[in-house]
Amino acid sequence: MQVSRIVHALPVALGFLLPGPPAWAQGPARYRVTNDGEWFYQEPDGRRLARLARGAIVAGGAPRGTWTQVTLEGYIFATSVGPSPRPEFDLAVTRAPDENLRSSAGGALVAKLAEGFGLKKVGQDDRWVHVTRDGWVSTSALALIPDVSATRTVSESDTSSGGLTPGPRPGVDSMPAAAPSSGRAQTPRPTTLYRAPDGPEAGTVSPETPLRVLSRSGEWARVQFEGWVKTTELQDAPPGVQIGVSAAELRAEPQRYAGQVLRWTLQFIAVQKADDLRPDIPEGANYVLARGPLPERGFVYMIIPDGRLGAVQALAPLANIQVTVKVRQGRSRFLGNPVVELISLEASP
Repeated sequence: MQVSRIVHALPVALGFLLPGPPAWAQGPARYRVTNDGEWFYQEPDGRRLARLARGAIVAGGAPRGTWTQVTLEGYIFATSVGPSPRPEFDLAVTRAPDENLRSSAGGALVAKLAEGFGLKKVGQDDRWVHVTRDGWVSTSALALIPDVSATRTVSESDTSSGGLTPGPRPGVDSMPAAAPSSGRAQTPRPTTLYRAPDGPEAGTVSPETPLRVLSRSGEWARVQFEGWVKTTELQDAPPGVQIGVSAAELRAEPQRYAGQVLRWTLQFIAVQKADDLRPDIPEGANYVLARGPLPERGFVYMIIPDGRLGAVQALAPLANIQVTVKVRQGRSRFLGNPVVELISLEASP
């Protein structure tokens, strides 16, 4: 990872909670899928129906043997589904060979659903349909997400009293609660760091690493820590260019990053021309549909200046490119993808 030469503090998003009573004992449990491409089954040891994305969130009940019954919930393009021939389902996937199920309209990938996959309809707008489907997943591929109300954060401020420190309710509290200035914590076990909630992994924190809790939001805590690295392992960012900013951060705080210059690695997909379905891009302008910034799986719209169109059109599909871009919109109106303007481009090694 590239970082600035002088590292004072690195704010990162970290889900750091000690498990309380099993969530299934208090109500529907929530699980995170730990294996990319894990199978979703019709019945235990039964027919394989769909592939799940690593990091996808599913609801489920108590494990039964080596299996857990779960409910897939998400959003799919309205044009990719039609009436189901089976009475137990409202809809079936009509796109061949498969279509993506996403956590929200244009959100993170939950699963790839094959043509004919049956779904129950929850709601719909002009472009997206909210759907669910029950099935089974191997328990070994699921990690239980602790209920925030039944967990506590280890810190100097609450170790003596043993009281709970609940976080805000997702979707209810619009701003994360600020942690007290003495909100110190540490990890009791090796813990994964994330660049944003449900975003790409940034590394691992060793046990007993001192952390400072900056804020909390739902099941996540934003933390800060200090450390040292060898100078020879660092690479300077160009003046005025930010490195290491994720698309998830842009979507979470679009106003903060508007106009900022970033260095990203993207996977080139195609050159397209903006129409009225892309109101965040000038109509008729050429833009790149790209995946990333890598290793994120989402999509980015990159507006191409006229003088660079030829160089971009010469790129091979799926080529990795390193770009310097200026943020135009952290979250586009319809699909929530970042919109950026190309400043410079080079093939990624």
